[in-house]
Amino acid sequence: MKEIRFLPDEPAYCAAGPRLQCRASVDGSSASYAITAEALEDHFGARSCRSDDLLAAFNVHRGDIENVARMLFEQTGSKEITLHSGHFRFAG
Repeated sequence: MKEIRFLPDEPAYCAAGPRLQCRASVDGSSASYAITAEALEDHFGARSCRSDDLLAAFNVHRGDIENVARMLFEQTGSKEITLHSGHFRFAG
């Protein structure tokens, strides 16, 4: 099992995605994960793809989001992942 840590800082908003980008650490190396606006709207109640709506939904559901990110880091071995709506649909 990998050592995965999620940094507590606020995610960065990327309007081009749109998505939120978050920092993490995998086995002591810098890593990151993003979550799409679509995933936040579909599964976590974000009202729109505006940054403040995405951040509000992310903050309420951060633990659930990080659990799925952890699973994807472990399954892929990647240090950069993007969480899409489908990842949450099948996460159980």
